[in-house]
Amino acid sequence: MDEKTITTNSNRKTDHIDLALSAQVEAVRADGRFYYEPMFAGHPDPKAELPLSFAGGELRFPLWVSSMTGGTELAGKINANLARMCGEFGFGMGLGSCRMLLQSRERFADFDVRDIMGSDLPLYANLGIAQIEESLREKSTGEIEALLRDLRADGLIIHVNPLQEWMQPEGDRITRAPIDVIREFTETVHTRVIVKEVGQGMGPESIRALMQLPIQALEFAAHGGTNFTKLELLRASEETGEAYAQMALVGHSAEEMVRFVNTAIQDSGGSIKCREIIISGGLSGFLDGHYLMNQLNLPSVYGHASMFLRYAKEDYEALRRFAKMQVEGLKLAQAFLKVK
Repeated sequence: MDEKTITTNSNRKTDHIDLALSAQVEAVRADGRFYYEPMFAGHPDPKAELPLSFAGGELRFPLWVSSMTGGTELAGKINANLARMCGEFGFGMGLGSCRMLLQSRERFADFDVRDIMGSDLPLYANLGIAQIEESLREKSTGEIEALLRDLRADGLIIHVNPLQEWMQPEGDRITRAPIDVIREFTETVHTRVIVKEVGQGMGPESIRALMQLPIQALEFAAHGGTNFTKLELLRASEETGEAYAQMALVGHSAEEMVRFVNTAIQDSGGSIKCREIIISGGLSGFLDGHYLMNQLNLPSVYGHASMFLRYAKEDYEALRRFAKMQVEGLKLAQAFLKVK
């Protein structure tokens, strides 16, 4: 054993002694969602992937970049970094709101990330339910179809956000039930559709109704992540903020929504049309993703919005390190953790 190895071992042992007390975990804080089974696998191969056909594309890992930003000065940098990450690791991606591109193509380059991302990974444009309602009313859905072609997108995410729109001073008014608007859109425009909320999730009846529509996937955007109702209240007057503060507290967690989906499948006898799920909203990382994907009785991926955004607005290497830890952690969880 050479002197360098002896020194390294000595330093490591010293670290172990110094950190032993800090590293103790109280039994009450143990993660009770899993059985830890260390006997049946070696460490995962660094080159191994967890491939999945999803949302019309081929993922190398079951992760999704949830829609988060559109039309800001940083959008171009953020979208380019996120698309580069997706291309490197094989994730799917939802763009932020593309509403401004229906009005002008001046900022089109900020959203035109297909070449960065690659051709095999799912990429989805994003519009609000109010814009879909307007396009159906004015018979202008051709503009949406043209946008999808120009972006070379695999489909469209429709975000359903009645509380956000109500709290937003410049918000749109939704005059029809979103379920009826989405149904009409799927009958009018032949493209893949993903439906999501924007930070408060959905209750069991909304989920049950959506799963009977021929949509590609449902994204949770559950309570516990970025909450756009709360965001708008932070922008509003003090009077409005106080009056509606409790509305930001209503909603459903991702774990709760998994139960809603499983119940809807069971109650329908399996005769559902939506058969893919993006689990997002309040997930802290790969352990939450691993747990909830294994709880759900449909093919699924897990998504992050603000956690990716935190790194994407800075430099790519920070974002890359975060993504690498997610995929390595997910492979480690699959090797050694069995969901109870």
